[in-house]
Amino acid sequence: MKAILALEDGSVFHGTGFGAKASACGEVCFNTSMTGYQEILTDPSYKGQIVTMTYPLIGNYGVNTQDVESWRPHAAGFVIRELSPVVSNWRSDSSLGDYLETNGIPGIQGIDTRALTKKLRVRGALNGFISTEDISAAEAVRRAREFVFVGVDYVQEVTHKTAFRWDENDEQSGAFDLVRGNARLEARNFRRPLPPADIPLVAFDYGMKYNILRRLRQHGFATQVLPASATAADALKHKPAGIFLSNGPGDPAALGYLVREVKTLLDSGIPIFGICLGHQILGQALGGKTFKLKFGHRGGNQPVKDLDSGRVEITSQNHGFAVDADSLPSDVAVHRINLNDQTVEGLRHKKKPVFCVQYHPEAAPGPHDSTPLFAEFRDLIKKRG
Repeated sequence: MKAILALEDGSVFHGTGFGAKASACGEVCFNTSMTGYQEILTDPSYKGQIVTMTYPLIGNYGVNTQDVESWRPHAAGFVIRELSPVVSNWRSDSSLGDYLETNGIPGIQGIDTRALTKKLRVRGALNGFISTEDISAAEAVRRAREFVFVGVDYVQEVTHKTAFRWDENDEQSGAFDLVRGNARLEARNFRRPLPPADIPLVAFDYGMKYNILRRLRQHGFATQVLPASATAADALKHKPAGIFLSNGPGDPAALGYLVREVKTLLDSGIPIFGICLGHQILGQALGGKTFKLKFGHRGGNQPVKDLDSGRVEITSQNHGFAVDADSLPSDVAVHRINLNDQTVEGLRHKKKPVFCVQYHPEAAPGPHDSTPLFAEFRDLIKKRG
């Protein structure tokens, strides 16, 4: 089927459709990861966005039921250069095209994704419209121009609506491993053993990726997940040793109600760790402000420097907003920066047991350079007694 992608600046790309016969608006962005399209599609941080993959061939290993990062895919649309006609992986359950069709998401292939990416890098992220239906170019451009992304609260659309305890039976969190020489074990379901879950934690779900929860369990946290609508009082009822603030979608400046609850938690003295949107919420609660980046940081190859040690981490990132360093009070230290544009990638309170990072240390997909941050959070809690 034919497909169209239109941008608010009037640009129109024609290609071949795949996935669902549908139309959608979204902010058009790009991701530089070579693999991990399933994790990207199911990352709630992509709510309201049309994702362009810069790697030319996508879909070659299909989609499986084990590597999803949330309860459903959240991207509004998917843009690629070429859809692999062959699916070849022993863990695959379906093709990428079938997966998008099942979940009502339109895709377009056969367009010049290099030209599109260059436009977004020069002009900045643009609102767009994608369709695999019979829609004219003029109509597509009009709908792209009508779409609004900044200032919208997408968190309530992706958070789990009710609280739950993550993986109480330790069936979902063990790290995947390959089985060699033991025919009695089912290779697809073999997992490494987990340590005792000895630290009670409350995690606020702003659009949390499941691999964050897996990593927390792998580091000994017994995690109670609360929906974004939960209050600080709701969290404190669980008597947690620590508080975690998750990733999530959209404009952090539109989430004042979340900032107010985190301000209350800061007064409790309980150690707090934030990731991505959680970092931006925490940054605002500490007195800072956020701003929109030109085209954002999305991919698995973003260099981040630890200003304390001088160590450089290659990180997985997905965000279009950042904390303004100049807006922060004197008792908040910037301890990590992005080496590409020097924006804030990490904050630490100088007196309170509070820190956060803008990127994704759970890295699904992406490198594992930043995994030790979960152990750092555990150590911080242990030191507090």
